[in-house]
Amino acid sequence: MAKKVASIVAKREEMQLFIANCTPLRGSSIIPLPSFTMSELMAWNQRQNITCGDSSLPAMSEEHVFETFPLPAQNSYPRRIAVIGDLGLTRNSSTTIDHLSKNDPSLILMVGDLTYANQYLTTGGKGVPCFSCAFPDAPIRETYQPRWDGWGRFMEPLVSRVPMMVIEGNHEIEPQAAGITFKSYLTRFALPAKESGSSSNFYYSFDAGGVHFIMLGAYVDYNSTGAQYAWLKEDLRKVDRTVTPWLVTAWHPPWYNSYSSHYQEFECMRQEMEQLLYHYGVDIVFSGHVHAYERMNRVYNYTLDACGPIYITVGDGGNIEKVDVDHADEPGKCPSQGDNMPEIGGVCHLNFSSGPAKGNFCWDRQPEWSAYRESSFGHGILEVLNSTYALWSWHRNQDTYKEDSPGDQIYIVRQPDICSPSTSLKVISHFNIYSH
Repeated sequence: MAKKVASIVAKREEMQLFIANCTPLRGSSIIPLPSFTMSELMAWNQRQNITCGDSSLPAMSEEHVFETFPLPAQNSYPRRIAVIGDLGLTRNSSTTIDHLSKNDPSLILMVGDLTYANQYLTTGGKGVPCFSCAFPDAPIRETYQPRWDGWGRFMEPLVSRVPMMVIEGNHEIEPQAAGITFKSYLTRFALPAKESGSSSNFYYSFDAGGVHFIMLGAYVDYNSTGAQYAWLKEDLRKVDRTVTPWLVTAWHPPWYNSYSSHYQEFECMRQEMEQLLYHYGVDIVFSGHVHAYERMNRVYNYTLDACGPIYITVGDGGNIEKVDVDHADEPGKCPSQGDNMPEIGGVCHLNFSSGPAKGNFCWDRQPEWSAYRESSFGHGILEVLNSTYALWSWHRNQDTYKEDSPGDQIYIVRQPDICSPSTSLKVISHFNIYSH
């Protein structure tokens, strides 16, 4: 017997997926999400049956089954965490989701730029590398609701059974009349902002077993004097690493990026927030925005640092804007400091003050903090094995039908003995990451 949304006992952050998946008939509505009690929020690691729609009409969905997150504990982890960004709705998007589904994730992180509905009418569904260049007189951030609905139906077979947590990207801004922004995104996704002490749906946190996830908003105020920074500082302070040893953060535009596209675009955000994340020992950072794959070595302030996070860019989900191929360190490919302006926020482009690129805006070779990069569509899978080891694998779309053939794979090793918030001087002599 299927349960209604209004009576289901489950974690609120997982309920957001049903808003994305259910496209009601005209005149009908999705049953509102309830307010859960603390006892209900403790319904961890359970299988739940659910239908959604308008029960007063013959407009209910079929019954779906999903499993809630495991209880926060250092010996309990999601089986596989899939990470995708800049997905869109193209043939490449379909290949990405088919490939991801074969890897059987138990949690999905979507790091922004979901549907690209904001470009669909202008481009006619055909991608261009630079939207504002190709259509200088077009409304750069229009919206098209049928595309949002189509994307929801496209994702339904996967996210009706696997919880998906999202963060906004620039393609979700969609400026409308009266200064309204992010309307499509905020209407479709219910996020655990209130439950995590946030006053905004643009940034929040949640636990899944022994992993604490922090989702940050790059398109709202991120300054150190603002509300998001204050919330982040308090959220980090409250993390108990004996219960959730792993600390993973995600936001849409990358701070570390060696591609020409979006190069140093969010340098201001890095300067405001990086020190705080470093102090609290963030392990991994996921971003999208750049339409390619890149994994960094452990880095802090553009310097190799064994206590810095592993930054990983997975903006290669399959969107209509095509793959980014140019690297800023290649001859003639270094952007000018007037390029790559953020749609929201300040500009803090800088020349490097030390190292091989000292005095220059771009490197003349692949930066030492860039470990691996490739211009292919794909997705990533994070498998947290225990409180010390996690296996990260990036899968190219063209390897869909190959057995056990990731394009990039590493073991990420936590070192709390030398990297902890209480350590005033972090040791940097042990660079503990293994690649193969």
